[in-house]
Amino acid sequence: MSEIPEKSQARQRLRSLSEALDSGALKQVARILNGGLSPSDIAHLLESSPPRQRALLWNLVDKQLEGDVLQYLNEDIRAEYLSRLNAQELADIIEDFESDDLADLLQQLPDTVIQEVLDTMDEQDRQRVEEVLSYPEDTAGGLMNTDTITVRPDLSIDVVLRYLRRHRALPPMTDSLIVVNRRDEFIGMLPITAMLVSSQTATVREVMDTDIEPIPVTLSDTKVAHMFERYDLISAPVVDDQGRLLGRITIDDVVDVIREDADHSLMSMAGLDDDEDTFAPVWKTTRRRAVWLGINLITAFIASGVIGLFEGTIDKVVALAILMPIVASMGGIAGSQTLTLVIRGMAVGQISGANVGWLLNREFLSGILNGVLWAALVAIAAMIWFQDVMIGAIIAAALVINLVAAALVGTVLPLFLKSRNIDPALAGSVILTTVTDVVGFTSFLGLATLFYA
Repeated sequence: MSEIPEKSQARQRLRSLSEALDSGALKQVARILNGGLSPSDIAHLLESSPPRQRALLWNLVDKQLEGDVLQYLNEDIRAEYLSRLNAQELADIIEDFESDDLADLLQQLPDTVIQEVLDTMDEQDRQRVEEVLSYPEDTAGGLMNTDTITVRPDLSIDVVLRYLRRHRALPPMTDSLIVVNRRDEFIGMLPITAMLVSSQTATVREVMDTDIEPIPVTLSDTKVAHMFERYDLISAPVVDDQGRLLGRITIDDVVDVIREDADHSLMSMAGLDDDEDTFAPVWKTTRRRAVWLGINLITAFIASGVIGLFEGTIDKVVALAILMPIVASMGGIAGSQTLTLVIRGMAVGQISGANVGWLLNREFLSGILNGVLWAALVAIAAMIWFQDVMIGAIIAAALVINLVAAALVGTVLPLFLKSRNIDPALAGSVILTTVTDVVGFTSFLGLATLFYA
């Protein structure tokens, strides 16, 4: 299959730009940046460049393009550029922003700057942005765009078409018009495809789709993404508690939510910020990572403290020191598998109070079966290695105990953390590793003390 021409051309321009940068031909770089690359490509290039080169590239971007590029940058880099602009410069940049994109950008600014920017806008635009800003950014209200086209159910298709022709352009991602009554209460959706193939004398009420469920303004952005995925939506209306239309959410914003959730899960597992800049300065990177390294050090001391309790036994049986890492490692891996599965299930809305009991039972049985299987293999290897039947039996028992504990903790821990409003992706792996280390060392060394004392 041949490449899409636009993608191929974009890659060629990026290669040409890289060659121009290497040769120091700044005029050529500026020409390629501003005449050949899309804003998303420029943003990707900036995120992929070290700080000094990034600063050079940003200075070469045309002022007219800066606003479009800012929309595609991750929050960490975007905040850095926004901090250098005054209110008037910001107002010039955001002139053509949609209300939801503008609200996302403004939420990264101090309150005083937000008000200064809002004061530079006309009344209608300011009201639209303030409406979006009044809701948390991780809700449907924070995602929605107030730029909608609404029609009444008693209009004919012919009247609606003539009304649409009066617009210079339709809002992006407009696949349907929103049908409301005189009180602006949501009634249904009028798909443009259905309108085009219907009789022009038919009314909107006869053609519209009333099976579409509007999105409550307070619904979380993750649940909004699930709705778009489940029902293959391109856009969806957002309503308040009384069913009044407030705006709409489009698929491009939902894709951003899906990507942010994926980034969050991936980065949180390592204790990193979602918007961690790959090319952030040394000091900023060091400071951010130091916190979780410190937490990990504390948990390591806890595990070491457990080992210290059995120092006498380890001195008598040197094989214990050699085999200890096996017990801890197997428990850690088994627990991580369960933890990841449960966190994913929670993220996509598959786990609830109705099925958590079944899941816990399944993981318990799986832990026993895997424990018995690998315990037998490790026990045989240990007995052959150290010519000691007892050491094989002890490590086998410890493995079964630790794998069962890992499965149970890996299932319960994320649910417990979520109930305490703690992010399981961020804190789960650290706590789980500590538990499996402590249980593994205690069971292995405790049994050894019991039989070798």
